[in-house]
Amino acid sequence: MGALQILDSMPPWHGGGEMIVSVALDKSTFKKAPHRFEAGTPNIAGAIGLAAAIDYIEGIGRAAIFEHDSELARYAAERLTELPGTRVFGPKEERGALVGFVMDSAHPHDLTTFADQYGLAMRGGHHCNQPLMRRFGVSGTTRASFYFYNTMEEIDQMIEILHRAVRFFS
Repeated sequence: MGALQILDSMPPWHGGGEMIVSVALDKSTFKKAPHRFEAGTPNIAGAIGLAAAIDYIEGIGRAAIFEHDSELARYAAERLTELPGTRVFGPKEERGALVGFVMDSAHPHDLTTFADQYGLAMRGGHHCNQPLMRRFGVSGTTRASFYFYNTMEEIDQMIEILHRAVRFFS
């Protein structure tokens, strides 16, 4: 039996328009593969939304976004060194839009839970990269991520919250 014959013998996993030849109360007849597996209307709204998002990003400029994000990350990495017992990972220059760090006073999960109470969203853990965590000699890190809508003032607020965390956990 060939591949097309096998596909034509398989029932569709999901029903919808454009895949059916005929429908009766007791039976439906489906088109031949691959059409029998392509139910419903394509996600037109999603495609239109994606196009609008691309136009928006292109209007700002990807190079401008990258430079802004890198500047925020460099500033955050520099400010994090003010916190006692804090180790910042990654290069000092040419950073991406995030900063990973550990604080002696708190486990990354505890730190992110504390920060969340003050409206600061960060990610804590091994970030699906346990070999890198082993190389750094840590169980995980806390990660702050930035994008073009973030500001230097928000990083200053992050540092204030992290100073509170140092006092709380010490």
